[in-house]
Amino acid sequence: MSLSLNQWTTKRWTVREAVDGCARHGLEAIGLWRQNVAEQGLEASAKLVRDAGLRVSSLCRGGFLTGDDALDDNRRAIDEAAALNASCLVMVVGGLPGVVPGEPLGRFSRDLPAARAKVAESLEVLAPYAAEAGVRLALEPLHPMYCADRAVLSTLRQANDLAEPFANVGVVVDTFHVWWDPEVLTEIARAKIFSYQVCDFLVPLPADVLLGRGMMGDGVIDFGPLTEAVGAAGYDGDVEVEIFNADVWARDPDEVVAEMITRYERLIAPTPAPRG
Repeated sequence: MSLSLNQWTTKRWTVREAVDGCARHGLEAIGLWRQNVAEQGLEASAKLVRDAGLRVSSLCRGGFLTGDDALDDNRRAIDEAAALNASCLVMVVGGLPGVVPGEPLGRFSRDLPAARAKVAESLEVLAPYAAEAGVRLALEPLHPMYCADRAVLSTLRQANDLAEPFANVGVVVDTFHVWWDPEVLTEIARAKIFSYQVCDFLVPLPADVLLGRGMMGDGVIDFGPLTEAVGAAGYDGDVEVEIFNADVWARDPDEVVAEMITRYERLIAPTPAPRG
């Protein structure tokens, strides 16, 4: 495994600035976000990454499959992931239909089983399209507190079950979202892991729980068993640091990346096996 910067950790940076920052700090990979890529331009973003000798560890994000007209946007996201040669397209599947993140409740559905069924139906359409484009879809289960508005997939077991029928559909193991799950190690062992994302879970959470991600070591997560399990499951891709935190975003991005590298080396990086 090697370290990757998810662009959202240094939210102030454009694609160009983030690519330059990765090269400056000796990183080999970057996780990109679609809106930033759109601002830079898809072809320009792909060229920046290539010219810097980086790989795209993930593209965030597709999904929100429980809403109306989701398929067309996800086809565009798949095409973008293919153009960037991204290792995977992260899929945040969406919450209850009509519940919009960050907005007051209007008309919405309380039918959670139907929302989950719609996710499965959408994958039946999108997985073959992605396969033709050579793109892997990575389902990301989110912590249960986001079930209503962001992801009706709350556990790794749910994500594994949905991914199982498709060769090109796997999962994201994000420490923030899965650390609490008593089945997490068992489910990691059976998972097709397409992305491993790390950050810490802060206590107390801020008023906006979306911003409750912290730098590794600042919260309650024990990263060792999770990283060991991910490696034992055969994952040898990038470890992507993805932090949503207002205080982190306000800091100098170069300082954030330098601290990220130090924390990764101390808390996340697998310990080499002894020689002899």
